[in-house]
Order: sequence, then C-alpha cells, then structure tokens
Amino acid sequence: MRVPRRLPPLWQWRLPGWEARRVRVWGIALLAALLAGYLTAYLIVFPVPILRGHQVVPRVLGLSLQEASAEVRKVGLQVLDGGAGPHPTAPQGTVVWQDPPPGTSAPAGMRVTLVVSSGPPKIPVPDVAGLDGELAQRLVAAAGLTVSQVESVQAAAPRGIAMLTRPPASTVLSPGAPVTVVVSRGAPTISVPGLLGLSQADARTRLEVEGLQLGTVARRRTGDASPGTVVAQRPAAGTLAAPGTVVDIVVARSPQ
Repeated sequence: MRVPRRLPPLWQWRLPGWEARRVRVWGIALLAALLAGYLTAYLIVFPVPILRGHQVVPRVLGLSLQEASAEVRKVGLQVLDGGAGPHPTAPQGTVVWQDPPPGTSAPAGMRVTLVVSSGPPKIPVPDVAGLDGELAQRLVAAAGLTVSQVESVQAAAPRGIAMLTRPPASTVLSPGAPVTVVVSRGAPTISVPGLLGLSQADARTRLEVEGLQLGTVARRRTGDASPGTVVAQRPAAGTLAAPGTVVDIVVARSPQ
C-alpha cells in the first residue's frame, strides 16, 4: 500500500533560480501595466483634480467668448478678458488662446484668461510712389491686396511711373481689399490749339495733328456763328496738355 506524499505549505515552496527571476519579471510587468492603466483612466479618460478644491480647466478654444465664459464659470473658475488678436483662419470673436491650458488642474475661483480672434491680420498698403507702374501693381498684389483699377494723371513724372495709390500708402486693409494705382501719363507739353470757327472735321484733324483727341461734340443754337462751326472748347486754347488729351467742343446750330 502506498502512502500519499505530504506536500509542504505554499510559503515553503522554492523555485529554481531562473524560474524565480522569471516570476519576478512577469510580476513587475503586470504591476506596471496595472499602474499605467489606472493612471491613464485617472488622468486622461476620466480626469479629476488631484487635490481637493481644484477643478479641471475645460477646453473652450473655438467657442464664442460668451459660450467659453459660461463653460469656465460652470466648473467654478473665473474669466479674465485677454482682449483680441489677429488670426489667419479663426472667425472674429472666437476664442483662440486660453491660460491655463485645457486639462490643467486649477484651484476653485482661479481666473482663466481668454483671448479672441479679431479676424485675419490687416495689411498696410505699400508705398509704390516713384516706381514703374507694372512693378507697383505687382508689389500691391504681393502684399495680399487686389489692384482693382489703374488710373492715369498728368504729372511732371515720366510716363508710366506710379504716383500714388487709393487708399494712400500705409492705410491698413483686410486681405484682398481693392487698391487703385495712379500712374503718370507724362507732363503737359502740348499747347491746345484754338478751334473756334473751324468745322467739326477740321477741328478733329487739327487735334490729331497735335497729338490730341476729339472728345464730346455738343451742339448749341446761336446767331453769332455760322452753323457747323466750333463756338467753344475745353480745355481752352493755349492750355498745356499731355499727349492723347481729349478736347471737347461745342458746335453751332442754326438758330431756327
């Protein structure tokens, strides 16, 4: 008859050296995994303040100032208006910065500073006076504005040179805002000929010979001049004009 072998108590068991080390390694790894999981749930998944009387700062970025203020006060914190600043994409009036940042544990009653967007940054109109007209237009476009129109004026500057912009240089505008570039069409160097008494056809020919253009032709009844002849002009005879200047005339009609 066999007698069952008596086993020693569990606490008296002994494992070989390599088995004991393996058990310790696995035990430490298991404890580390449990601790990491607990901290993840405690601080990230279900964050709660570590200290009594503290609150977690909510994330209010992207909300309107009114909505963000309500969320902050809801957890027992106060709101401090940090003003507004430009932002390339955030709509005007939305929160773009908060301090302390979201998820921070803060004591009850602590102030949370909120800064809202004032919209895209403003762009100053570049100073292009004295530059070539084409270059001036490229500089305005490179600054982020739009050249909506190019005007010409008589000036002492050489033809094609930029004189000014409308709005003027250094005016602060929104991106893409329209800007007019004014360029010189040259100094007034042609003396406008006298056209009074000429026929409409002769007046046109005389202007074109001088490098000017016939503009508006109006008609007026008069008994002092022959019908079909010029009785008035603008600019007046002798006025200095730039090449291509338009001259308007008034032609007499029959008094009947």
